[in-house]
Amino acid sequence: MLRKSSRLIVFTLIMAFMATLLVGCGQTKTSSQGDVIKIASVSPLSGSQAAIGDDIKLGAQMAFDEKKTEIEKLGFKVEFAPQDDQADPKMGVTVAQKLIADKSFLAVVGHFNSGVAIPSSEIYNKDNLCMVSPGTTNPDVTDRKLPSVNRICARDDVQGPMGADFVMNDLGAKTVFVIHDKTTYGQGIAQEFQKRAEKIGLKVAGFEGITAGESDFSGVLNKVGSVKPDAVYFGGIYPEGSLLIRQMSEKGIKSKFMGPDGMDNAEVVNIAGDAAIGTFYSSPAADIARTQEGKDWVSRFQAKYNKEPGNWSAYGYDSMTVIIEGIKSAIEKNGGKQPSRVQVCEAIRATKDLQGITSVITLDAKGDNMGAKLYISEFKEAKYPATVVKEIAAKDFK
Repeated sequence: MLRKSSRLIVFTLIMAFMATLLVGCGQTKTSSQGDVIKIASVSPLSGSQAAIGDDIKLGAQMAFDEKKTEIEKLGFKVEFAPQDDQADPKMGVTVAQKLIADKSFLAVVGHFNSGVAIPSSEIYNKDNLCMVSPGTTNPDVTDRKLPSVNRICARDDVQGPMGADFVMNDLGAKTVFVIHDKTTYGQGIAQEFQKRAEKIGLKVAGFEGITAGESDFSGVLNKVGSVKPDAVYFGGIYPEGSLLIRQMSEKGIKSKFMGPDGMDNAEVVNIAGDAAIGTFYSSPAADIARTQEGKDWVSRFQAKYNKEPGNWSAYGYDSMTVIIEGIKSAIEKNGGKQPSRVQVCEAIRATKDLQGITSVITLDAKGDNMGAKLYISEFKEAKYPATVVKEIAAKDFK
């Protein structure tokens, strides 16, 4: 009886040991192959700026699809999750709060609007969720020196002054009327333009705000018509800017028109029609197909989506590329284990000499891209993209 009991005890102990081994093996498999890394894009996918937001999302999606295997080979599942901020600061904050609550999210491509990015980034920074913006240009985005905030485009304090120099030196204007849309982005870049204009002797004949979302700008344009400036500079986005162009033409206002990167969209032609011809805009983006590498990228984009990319598509692509390279580096530095958000932030901020579609990307201590470029383009016909007439490296602008 004792001998039989002993055998039973030994058998029971062996089975328990084997069960422990099996559970342990199952846990090892789960931790190495079941970890999920999520990357979001956040841009306006509805509302008046949806065209730009969709361009950014598609570019980010393309880079994700092309490069996600580089993370998967390291033993992780990786997912892309586009989000809509509606170009609304409140919605941006709501999306940011949702993303930081899901610990699977390690980085964000976004935002496009500075007025959305600034409050949203405060939320991201509380839990070290890294943001790489394709299009926010207000200096305050990075001047706050948040370790989780980066951008790959040039800043307003370069773009606005460059615009003033162009209006005076290239367009030969002596007077300019400045209009802005009262947003953080639009008013900010208009003020940068105004400061430079006053410094170089370009007379600012008026500085007026309009309300984003309105469609009748007779009030401000009547003021423009009475002053008859050589040029009009608009700080804002294409829905209002395009209407300004069309209504200037309808009122017979002959002033040259120039805007910032918010006017860099095919919808300008759709809204303003032939009135767009002869207008100018500055932008961190330009026709990517001007180079052979860019042509190859455009061909891949067309094959994937059966449509032409917008200029901001390449910036969405490069933002995602920076993120994927950063996550890969963080995984490797963490011994192949899933990195923390802090580790991803550190790896992304260390980006140096990364060949992108838009530029060679090196992030400085504040998160600005030292390789960023600026372009001025002219609608020489009612067709997008417009023709680049001037190019400058942001770091070289004085």
